[in-house]
Amino acid sequence: MKALRFYAPGDVRLEDVPEPVCGPDEVKIKVKNCSTCGTDVKIRNNGHVNITRVTTMGHEVAGEVVEVGADALGGFAVGDRVQVIAAVPCGDCHECNKGWMEVCANQTSVGYQYDGGFAEYMIVPKEVLKVDGLNRIPDGVGYDEASAAEPFACAINAQEQLGIEEGDFVVVFGAGPIGCMHIRIARGVHKAGTIVLVDINAERLAMSAEAVHPDLTIDASSVNVVEEVMRLTDGRGADVIITATPANINQEQAINMAARNGRISFFGGLPKTNPMIECDSNLVHYRQLHIHGANGSAPAHHKRALEYISTGQIPVKDLITRHVPLENVLDAFDIVAKGEAIKVTVEP
Repeated sequence: MKALRFYAPGDVRLEDVPEPVCGPDEVKIKVKNCSTCGTDVKIRNNGHVNITRVTTMGHEVAGEVVEVGADALGGFAVGDRVQVIAAVPCGDCHECNKGWMEVCANQTSVGYQYDGGFAEYMIVPKEVLKVDGLNRIPDGVGYDEASAAEPFACAINAQEQLGIEEGDFVVVFGAGPIGCMHIRIARGVHKAGTIVLVDINAERLAMSAEAVHPDLTIDASSVNVVEEVMRLTDGRGADVIITATPANINQEQAINMAARNGRISFFGGLPKTNPMIECDSNLVHYRQLHIHGANGSAPAHHKRALEYISTGQIPVKDLITRHVPLENVLDAFDIVAKGEAIKVTVEP
């Protein structure tokens, strides 16, 4: 079968490999969609500390069950339509026992320690099945939509921490697919008030704004974002700010534009070579700010994402603006890197 294999930073190859064999405690799926994200591009360029061998990439996976091991958990059957979690908690550590599976101390990942979904077939390992991480796709939800449940689940996790209230003034940094999903969740689930989308790429900002209709957009390449948000809120600041970017400056701007009792999500991780920001601690102290990290998702967030998609409460179909065959998977990475689409999905 064809699979996209990571060998080393800058050395990623689409090649023929043996079709995987399903073990007694595993499930084998035929991949229907594996969507791409900025993390895939970073892995292609720089590798990842958790990828220590030649590995099939891809972690936003949906497909059809073609084989079920005799001892596999979950009661799956051939023909089931399924979606796979990406971050795999152990289910046994202190964090998992506290219900904090998204920050499991022993977390492993599909496409890292386990071969992923940029392939014709994929094995769902026992570790995924143990934590109820293989989800049946609801009727009426396409495989492409289901593959987008993984990033959607990460956004749900972040917003659960923020306590967004009806009418809140919300700023989202980053007009990529995650930024778009954050807007839809803030509006569709939490009934936020004014929502502002910010980006430095005017074309991407316009493309995403046309899809998810924020109330306002700010082109940060030409406008002082903090001053503009303060102007828009009569000097009060934003109630909620989500930095869905890997940019230090956006985290600093978030602190400076936050209203009293403001909630901030540092959703996007910073480069490991430059992870520090300047923080005016007195702003945090006197404005009583709440700064939250957001790390991936738990299996339960995936189920919630699929439910939101299936009910139509949070549509994602229109955010998938490019469908690319597996033969052209590296082109999909380039599209993501250049910001030429909202969401790109690969179809074996």
